[in-house]
Amino acid sequence: MKLRLLIGTLLFTAVTVNAQLATINEDFETFTGGSTAPWPQKNWSKVQETSGPWVYIAGTTNKWVQYYSSMAANTAGYLITPQIVAPDGSKTLTFKAALTTGSTSGATGTIEIGLVHNTTDMNTFTSIGNIINLTASNAQYSLPIPASSKQYIAFKIIGSNVHTAIQIDDVVYNNTSSLGVKENTASKEEVKFAVNTDNTALVFITKKQLKNVQIYSASGQKVAEGKPNGELFTINNLQKGVYYTSIETADGKTIQSKFIKK
Repeated sequence: MKLRLLIGTLLFTAVTVNAQLATINEDFETFTGGSTAPWPQKNWSKVQETSGPWVYIAGTTNKWVQYYSSMAANTAGYLITPQIVAPDGSKTLTFKAALTTGSTSGATGTIEIGLVHNTTDMNTFTSIGNIINLTASNAQYSLPIPASSKQYIAFKIIGSNVHTAIQIDDVVYNNTSSLGVKENTASKEEVKFAVNTDNTALVFITKKQLKNVQIYSASGQKVAEGKPNGELFTINNLQKGVYYTSIETADGKTIQSKFIKK
């Protein structure tokens, strides 16, 4: 009986449970590269078809996640984060992505962010933002993660043509990392703004000197950036919709907010 209890204890203690992460900051530099490398890696997972598309780590001194459609045009491959603490709506996902040089001429690529229940069943994928249309320029995207019982963030990646290549890098999931915001934040009482009656500009009311304003669409793509002209920041070129802002003051503080252009 003692022997059976001892064996049972050893078996029980041999089982390990991956800790749920409150934040993520991953540049993939310590991952094993190559399309044949074993996954999961560092609790990151992928879902792909045997004959394509493929999802793997590429690069040597600078590594990134590579999606390659192979002969499977318009077929999704998925990159899935480690398990996170159930989102409460207070955090944002930020990442860099691009349509990689060398893709078939005329090919396009998209990324859609969603939440899933586990790392294998993508039928549970629930989209949390608009589909992002990628460009050849490596751009940064940010979007808020809503409260949910699902505890994995999934990148749904699709190339429009055969031999389409897409890269993802520098994935950050945190309260203050979104929209490039630093930890040194200003209060909303220090920096206030409103959309003017013509919906052509943001009007700032603040005693602080403003250094930079960044504006992101609801899908997380940066659509405007610059220094206000006095108390005004022009939004003439923006379409109607909801936008997120990152405002940096001259003393290095930042504040996040949002507005609606009607």
